[in-house]
Amino acid sequence: MPSWDFVALTDPGRVRANNEDAVAFDAPLGLAILADGMGGYNGGEVASGMTIALLQASLGRWLAHAGPDASNRGVRRALQAGVDEANLAVLDASVANTQLQGMGTTLVMAVFGPQRVVVGHIGDSRCYRLRGQNLEQLTRDHSLLQEQLDAGVLTAEQAAKSPIRNLVTRAVGIERQVLLEMSEFDVQPGDLYMLCSDGLSEMVSPEDLFTILLQDIGLSQKATLLVSLANDNGGRDNISVVLAHAVGSEDVVSDKGSQLQ
Repeated sequence: MPSWDFVALTDPGRVRANNEDAVAFDAPLGLAILADGMGGYNGGEVASGMTIALLQASLGRWLAHAGPDASNRGVRRALQAGVDEANLAVLDASVANTQLQGMGTTLVMAVFGPQRVVVGHIGDSRCYRLRGQNLEQLTRDHSLLQEQLDAGVLTAEQAAKSPIRNLVTRAVGIERQVLLEMSEFDVQPGDLYMLCSDGLSEMVSPEDLFTILLQDIGLSQKATLLVSLANDNGGRDNISVVLAHAVGSEDVVSDKGSQLQ
């Protein structure tokens, strides 16, 4: 039965003075969260930080109480309930403070169990999985660009140069209700999951993501290489990544539960 090894890394990038991304994980509970904030002044930082803190608290309590045998339905309900609470808190804070008006955040998070992973996302922060020799994007962006791609209005080549790349159609803290899109996946020893903000996925090609994630090095080194490459390619946005590795009995556990800032 696999256990999970986690690493998180966030970096402001080369262009922005502040970091509006936030990351967190709780290794014993198998919880990982990543948020990419947006909004004027310090609004993005506030929105992502609030969302991470509230989700860590509410889901941490629920997962600790439910234990590893929690049903998939129960996990899904807990994730949505946590998002509902965070969404209203961010929205209320933006209404109460004019400097924070319009702030919000994208979100991607996952609960990693011994037999299944539940992934939830809002916006264009993503989850990928490397299994064997196959890197798969498990989430589909909630963005205007993705809608145009789905409708056949744009080709992939046109999308890469589109000026609307950062326009999300769903975010935490913008409206009274927000739906967390969730999916479930089985677990195999050796699976490597990556949660990331668009500051990574837009600056590093899928081919380079695959090459780095496949390397036989520790998780911390992989995270550092990913962020470094995003910066080398321009670092136009904040860059964040969380890696979760399903470690079987034959694997060597490295970087257990380390978090880099």
